[in-house]
Amino acid sequence: MNQFRDRRYVFAAAIILVGVIFLIRLFQIQVIDKSYEQYALSNAQSVRVIYPARGLIHDRNGQIMVYNKAAYDIMLTPRLLLPFDTTELCQILKITRENARERLQSAKSYSYRVPSVFMKQVSYENAALLQEKMFQFPGFYVQTRTLREYTSPIASHALGYVGEVDQNILDSEPYYQLGDYIGVSGVEKAYEEYLRGQKGKDVYLKDVHNQTIESYQGGRLDVNVEVGNNLTTTLDMELQKYGEKLMSPYVGSVVALEPKSGEVLALVSAPTYSPDLLVGRSLGTAFGELASDTLNPLFNRALMAQYPPGSTFKTIMALIGLQEKVISTKTEHHCYYGFYVGNIHTGCHLHETPLNLIEAIQNSCNTYFINVLKSILQDEKFSNTADAYDNWRGHLLSMGFTQPLGIELTNELNGNVPASGYFNRIYGENHWNYLTIRSLAIGQGELLVTPIQMANMTATIANRGYYITPHLIKEIEGEASIDESYTEKHYTTIDTSNYRPIVDGMDLVINGGAGSTARNAKIEGITVCGKTGTAENPHGNDHSIFIAFAPKDDPKIAIAVYVENQGFGTTYAAPIASLMIEKYLMGEVKRTWYENWVMQLVQPVAPTRKKDSTVSDTIQIMLDDGTEE
Repeated sequence: MNQFRDRRYVFAAAIILVGVIFLIRLFQIQVIDKSYEQYALSNAQSVRVIYPARGLIHDRNGQIMVYNKAAYDIMLTPRLLLPFDTTELCQILKITRENARERLQSAKSYSYRVPSVFMKQVSYENAALLQEKMFQFPGFYVQTRTLREYTSPIASHALGYVGEVDQNILDSEPYYQLGDYIGVSGVEKAYEEYLRGQKGKDVYLKDVHNQTIESYQGGRLDVNVEVGNNLTTTLDMELQKYGEKLMSPYVGSVVALEPKSGEVLALVSAPTYSPDLLVGRSLGTAFGELASDTLNPLFNRALMAQYPPGSTFKTIMALIGLQEKVISTKTEHHCYYGFYVGNIHTGCHLHETPLNLIEAIQNSCNTYFINVLKSILQDEKFSNTADAYDNWRGHLLSMGFTQPLGIELTNELNGNVPASGYFNRIYGENHWNYLTIRSLAIGQGELLVTPIQMANMTATIANRGYYITPHLIKEIEGEASIDESYTEKHYTTIDTSNYRPIVDGMDLVINGGAGSTARNAKIEGITVCGKTGTAENPHGNDHSIFIAFAPKDDPKIAIAVYVENQGFGTTYAAPIASLMIEKYLMGEVKRTWYENWVMQLVQPVAPTRKKDSTVSDTIQIMLDDGTEE
C-alpha cells in the first residue's frame, strides 16, 4: 500500500515537473524570446520602406543643377510567393520567362524574408499596370525611388554620380540594403550623409490572403521619412558651362577660384561627359564605354593630372628670393639669348638691356630666375646646398604644394617637390648645386603640380600671402555652417610686403608694352594680372599654361588653365582664361570673335620627344611665350 502511495507521489511530481517545464518554456517564448512574436507579426504585418527624395544641388546663384525624377522598382519577398500567372507578369514587365526565373532565383538567394529588387527602374506605365493587378501576384509590390536628373549636362567630375550599393557597403553600412543607391563620386559621395536623408517605413496589417487591410496599430510603429538636405555649391553654373564649351576642342583643365573664400567657381576637365549618362539602368554600359575611351573622360584632370608648372613658377621663385633677401626688386641680370656656364646652356630670348625683377616677370626671363635659384642655394646662411634647398622647399610646402589641398573630392592627387635626399641619392651628398637642378627655377625638372594647386597658388598671390582650402560646397540646408577647415586662412612663409612687386610684374605681363608675354589676355576696363607658361612634355607637344587673377586690387577670381600638347601659354591657355574672367566679372562675353578663334585654333598633337632637361649637360628649354608669337 505504501509502495502504491509512493508511486502516486512520484507520478504527481513528474506531472508537476512537466507542467513547470512547459510554463517556463511558454514564459520564455512569450516574454523573453521575441523571435516567435516577430515571426507571428511578420505573417500579420506588411512593412514598406519609404525612400526619401535625395537633396537637390544648386549652384552659387541658386540655380538648380541636380534634381530628382521618379523611378519604380518591382520588389519581391520570396516567402510570400504563391502560384501566379508567370506569362502575364512577363507581359506587364516586358521580360522573358527565362529572365523572370533568373530574377526569382536571385531574390531567393538573397533572402526569403527580406524584400529585394526583382526589377529596377521600370516605366511609370508598367508600374501602374502591375499595381492594378497586384492581388494576382502575392509577394510582389511596387517601390517608388528617385533617380538623378540634370538641368544642364555639365560639371560631371565635380557633381559625381549615384549608383547601387555593392557588397562591401552592405557589409559595412547597416543603413543600406540591397538595391539602395549611394553617392559614388564627387559631391554626391562627399556629402552622401546629408543628401540621402533618412528612410521611413509604414507598417500595415495583412489579411489571410496577404492583402493589406489597414495601418497597423493606428500607425504607432510607422517611421516618418526625412528628405535629404539641399546643397548649395560654390560653382557658377554659367561659368562652368562656358569653361566646358571653351575646352571642348582640347584636352586639359580649368580651375577658377574665388580667392578670398577658396570657393571653386569652375572645375573643368576636358574631355568631359554628360552626367546623365551615369543614371539608371544604362549606368554599367555607359561607364564601361567611358572607361574604354582612349581620351579618358572619366579622369579628373583638374585634381589628378600632374604637370610641370612651367614659367608660371617664376612668380614663386621671385617671392622666395625676396623673402630670403638674396635679391631685391632692383636686382638686375643680363640675358643674351639664354643662360650660359661653360657648355651648359638654357635658352631664352634676347633682352638687350639688363632686367630687374618686375621686368623679368614681365618678359619671363629664364636667365634671371636661374640666377635667383643660384642666389637662394648659395645663401651664406646655410652650410651646404642641401640645407638651402630644403629651406626653399619649405616655402613651397607652405603654399600648398606637394600634398593634396583637401578639397572634398576623394580623388585629389599630390604634386611633387622632391626633398634634398632625392638629389643626394642621384648625385651623391654634396655633389650637386644650382646648376644640377637649374631647370627647377623655370618650373621644369622634377617639379609637378596639379591644376587645382596652380589655381590655389594664383589665389595665394591674389590674397597677398594666404589661401583658404579650395572647396565645392557653400551651404548645407539645415546646417549653421560648412566644415571649419574650409574657412580657415593658411598663411604662407612669405611676408605680405613681398607680394606687391610680383603682382606688379603680373600686371605688366598683360598690360605692359613690348616684351609682355600675354597682351592678348587684356580685358578692356579690368586690370588682369597673369603669367604665361609652357611646360615641356617628353611625350609630345608642350603644354600651354596660364594663371591669372582679376581685378588687380580687389581680386574676385583666380584661374589656372592647362591645355595639353598645344604649345605656348600665350597662344592657347591665356585666351581661355581671359574669356572666362570676362564672362564671370562682366556677365557676358563681348569678344565673340575671340571666342570663335580660340575654339578653332586646336592643332594636332605631334609625337615628338624632347631631350630630358634634368640630366643633360646642355639643355635647350623651349622658349617661353616669346614676343615673336
